[in-house]
Amino acid sequence: MDTENTSAPSRDQSRVSGENHPHARPHSGVVHDNARHTENFTVIGNDLIQHRELSGLAIGLACYIQSVRQGTAVDIKTLADRFPEGPTRITAALRELETHGYLRRTRERTSNGRVVTRTVSCNRPGQRAAPSEPSARRSARHADPDKPPPRKRLPAVPQPSHPHPALLRTAVDVLAGLRRRDPRLLLSATDAEHLAPGVAAWLERDVAPTAVRHALTENLPLEPLIRPAAFLAHRLGAQLPPPPPLRLPAPPPAQPRHPFQECDGCRRLFRAPEPGRCRDCRTDLLEAA
Repeated sequence: MDTENTSAPSRDQSRVSGENHPHARPHSGVVHDNARHTENFTVIGNDLIQHRELSGLAIGLACYIQSVRQGTAVDIKTLADRFPEGPTRITAALRELETHGYLRRTRERTSNGRVVTRTVSCNRPGQRAAPSEPSARRSARHADPDKPPPRKRLPAVPQPSHPHPALLRTAVDVLAGLRRRDPRLLLSATDAEHLAPGVAAWLERDVAPTAVRHALTENLPLEPLIRPAAFLAHRLGAQLPPPPPLRLPAPPPAQPRHPFQECDGCRRLFRAPEPGRCRDCRTDLLEAA
């Protein structure tokens, strides 16, 4: 007869506890049952998937566009054939992605004269793709060790129609105060000089400095801001408010209406500030004289 192994766990004890089991019902919130991908997958950043200002359709289209091979058609008609949403909704979603920098579309003319739309998908708006390894090695080989590495150009910002010096000084003050809201928004003097016209364009549109600060610091991402100046430049352009309504000049005051007077000559009624003769009688007196 076999001897029973008293150290082996019982059948009930060998089960995974329900609290740690991936299919167990959670008390609240989501539970992830994730398997590691080894093929046929795409890396998508949380800044896109959890974007607070993009619609669900825009996020879904961005993920699809980032997952397809280079050269795949992503025009409105092709996307409308691929997804159940119609061309109108897909057009609006693509405009959202353009506004937030995840998509760039330009019209170009080919060598045979045909006009085509060139679409560029950006997985991290405001940052260019890293150069390929061979080109990076060539650049490092020919770089001057005594010179600092070149800075990436910041995105363009809106420009005020009247860049008054006092307006630009107020804009610089607004930018200098952003670090009090979040230390990650500490800017260099060069970055503040580049961003100041964009802030001045907001101030010129009757937006108070406190409102500009709130718009630039509201709902900041949780991850580190590698280039805060580029982030602020994008917000200044993407969220630029419309111009204030046109203020029409006040209408001129109405002319007073004089009371009726009885003409001393012909006894007709006419309007005048005081009694006397009407226009016809005054004309007759002048002709007689």
